[in-house]
Amino acid sequence: MNRFKYLLSVLVVCCFNSASAQIFGGTPPSVKWKVVHSVPANIIYPPGLDSEAREVAFLVSALSKTTLSTIGDQQKPIDIVFHNLTTVPNGYVQLAPFRSEFQLTPEQNSFDLGSLPWHQTLAIHEYRHVQQYNNFRVGLSKAFYILFGQDGLAFANSLSVPNWFFEGDAVFQETLVSQQGRGRLPLFLSGFEALWVSQKNYSWMKLRNGSYRDYTPNWYPLGYMMVAYGREAYGPDFWDKTAREAAAFKGFFYPLQKAIKRNAGISFDTFRIKAFNYFKDQLPEAAYTSEPAIYGKKMSHFVADELFPQFTDSNHLVFLNSSYRLPPEFVLQREGKNKLTRIKFQAVALDETFTYRNRKIAYTAYEPDLRWGWRDYSVIRIINLDTKKDTRLIGKTKYFSPDISPDGKNLVAVNMARTGKSSLDILDIQSGKILRQIPNPDMLIYTYPKYFSDGQLVTSVRNKKGQMGLMQVDILSGKQQLLVDWSMEPIGFISVENNRIYFTRTFNEHDQGFCWRDGQIYQMNNQASAGNYQLSGGYGKLTWNSFTSAGYRIQFTNAKNAFDNQSLIFPILDTSEKHRVYALDNPPFQIPHPIPDSVFPVKPYNAFTHFFNFYSWRPYINDPNYTLSLLGQNVLNTFQSEIFVGYNRNEESKNAGMDFTYGGLFPYINIGAEYIIDRNGYYGNQKIYWNELLSYAGLSVPLNLSRGRWLTSLEGGSNITWHQQYFQGSFKDSIKNTSYFSLDPQLIFTHQLQAGRLQINPSFAQTLLLQYDRAITNISGNQVLASANFYFPGLAATNSIVINTAIQQRDSLNQVRFTNNFPFARGYSGENFYQMYTLGFNYNLPLVYPEWGFANLIYFFRIRANAYFDYTGVPYFATNGPGVQSQYRSAGIEIYIDTQWWNQLPLSFGIRYSRLLDPDYEGRGPNQWELILPLNILDKGYNSRLSNL
Repeated sequence: MNRFKYLLSVLVVCCFNSASAQIFGGTPPSVKWKVVHSVPANIIYPPGLDSEAREVAFLVSALSKTTLSTIGDQQKPIDIVFHNLTTVPNGYVQLAPFRSEFQLTPEQNSFDLGSLPWHQTLAIHEYRHVQQYNNFRVGLSKAFYILFGQDGLAFANSLSVPNWFFEGDAVFQETLVSQQGRGRLPLFLSGFEALWVSQKNYSWMKLRNGSYRDYTPNWYPLGYMMVAYGREAYGPDFWDKTAREAAAFKGFFYPLQKAIKRNAGISFDTFRIKAFNYFKDQLPEAAYTSEPAIYGKKMSHFVADELFPQFTDSNHLVFLNSSYRLPPEFVLQREGKNKLTRIKFQAVALDETFTYRNRKIAYTAYEPDLRWGWRDYSVIRIINLDTKKDTRLIGKTKYFSPDISPDGKNLVAVNMARTGKSSLDILDIQSGKILRQIPNPDMLIYTYPKYFSDGQLVTSVRNKKGQMGLMQVDILSGKQQLLVDWSMEPIGFISVENNRIYFTRTFNEHDQGFCWRDGQIYQMNNQASAGNYQLSGGYGKLTWNSFTSAGYRIQFTNAKNAFDNQSLIFPILDTSEKHRVYALDNPPFQIPHPIPDSVFPVKPYNAFTHFFNFYSWRPYINDPNYTLSLLGQNVLNTFQSEIFVGYNRNEESKNAGMDFTYGGLFPYINIGAEYIIDRNGYYGNQKIYWNELLSYAGLSVPLNLSRGRWLTSLEGGSNITWHQQYFQGSFKDSIKNTSYFSLDPQLIFTHQLQAGRLQINPSFAQTLLLQYDRAITNISGNQVLASANFYFPGLAATNSIVINTAIQQRDSLNQVRFTNNFPFARGYSGENFYQMYTLGFNYNLPLVYPEWGFANLIYFFRIRANAYFDYTGVPYFATNGPGVQSQYRSAGIEIYIDTQWWNQLPLSFGIRYSRLLDPDYEGRGPNQWELILPLNILDKGYNSRLSNL
């Protein structure tokens, strides 16, 4: 591909590949949907969530009247879909097609996202994105919408308005209209504070794009500081004018930077420095000389997160060690020593919480459903430290934060039902059988339960208002006693030792450690601004961790001297404390409690509503093929449609067709047709032309078999295709038009260990592809391909060995030729011979981490290399005709560059040098150079998202 085509491809990638793929056909067909209709949104939800749906309808209606003016005046309705079968706490707004989805299981950790009812947090955050998108269809962005539909608008908005503004503005709305929001949570800005106190003065582009080796906060806190400062310094309408001018591309290049300069009267660089300094100046001087600050200064790169430390004896700790080089692992460490002894790698998990007692570790792991992507589980796993065996207690559960009883026979865990109700379940540790489910009459959300004694539990709780407290619960009677009174300040990370309850609570604008003893509360003496989390006592000692720029760092002290001698009483706060942002002081709206019952109508929702729902024109470029598609997708994402026209530059042929896939049943159902005009090829010594009609129908089943540490998938299916050829011109009568049916069964299997951030490939993995194509009527023809890749660890943790192999054979009648997907030795022209097999060896390793960019255009994360040797054998070369050899060997090196464009669009590309050790069938020279274009260019699996909360 020449330089112009390559640059065009990169541009179109950035146009239409701006986010992760969504879940297609992810909800079981047994779910019967309902819908609440309001003016700004239709809330589509499964049975059992009626009150949550009505509350969200009330909130988005109130927000549309009270906060819309700070971003514009345009309001268009959106469909919001509730998902209650997943354990992932998340939400997003998608512009192509325009809709929002809420994943309604709340997180246990209230220091991260707050303690408000989860559906309320999602409503106020995600609806701000709806308001943004509704008002950014202006200027050049509107022109892209007219040309390409919602995909075009998504591209233009992401190019003109950075992700930090979208998310920072939504977090500001959280904080403005609620009694909490992330802007009031100390942990939310602790990442930047840790960088400041340890004097990690990273460049703007490194802060925007991140790093493989160093901790960098994401764009949520960065955006919040920028947005909050803008409103603080220039008023509530500052971003309305500034962001919409940027979306209109006023100034064209760097539109947001220019809009800020126009409306603030200072350069963008000055603006962001002032924004950072506004929050940086609020740090106390003592933060710069604290132990976390000193540790961060000493470490040149990220070390690890040392999580939930607990004493196993007087000299040893067990904790979860999460570094960038390896997946998270449970380790033992002798106090005062740096050496870590691995117990076991953690299974794939959403939550780092675990408990240790009696030589056992209990934690929860993530498990997906076999078929339905919107249904997954949180299961309890037990590690025996003596046998090192990690076993699953029971499957298909939604359990969180397990704790082992003092006698080691039982467990307590939080059970989150699909209705949103929370309960404390007592389980047998051997069988997983539920022994008792403790009543929850007040509909509280339980977090971090612990055994206080054999018959008593202690747990942090959240009520319907979002307030938190510390509660003691009697196992037999269910009687509840509040130990720490309700407040909007988060509380959690509980542990128990000798009738002492250790916990973390937000207090005086910091997350600090406390001890409850005999009805009194005592504060830790070490009041680090970085926060004191995950306290645990034993053997006369106390351990905890604090946030640093090199990761959460374990600290120790003598338990006798750990807490202040004077007890304290927490003030009861109706609004959590916050950083000094006075622009938050006069909100136009505050979430009421209780939320009034809305009068919006409720109806059953037909899953076939707006079944086609065409939303975008999208170009695909895969030289020599150029395609323009009209795309459609229904709201529940069970039906996808595509109507397309295309052109093949090599044949100069044209095509048109349609493709439809239904994913609402266990197998995907796929039907489609394509008509190709002016296909051509040589017949004897003459060039012939024909048209071709393809009609197809098929079934496929995607299965997710992941469990424990292994990520495993299996997908199988087949199409039956009818081929009809119509010969043209002088050959219309001399060559008979042919028609035939073909089958193309296929099986794809992947099996891999989870990988660390710095690992190029997983330590161990296997992939397998089986394809079989066969003509089944009128003519004879078949082709079979089997290919596999095997991944192994290299000499270092970040290195990787990959062995690839494949074999392909087709028939020798040459009545029909199927698509050739055989991985021929690199550098060669890659013919489709009668029989072929290949074997390749690859060694991948990182070379350098530039972590540098320029002009806010491109940022370089990593440069890596792959040295390889390929061997392709053609054992029956005589059958293939003259000039065919028995072997094709090549050796070479590939250099890959991992980049990010416009501070948010990741692309990896490279260059390959191949030395051909045998002559090429088509006469290529021995030295071959090739560009390796991004594998995700115009991936048809793309769908644009704005927010993962």
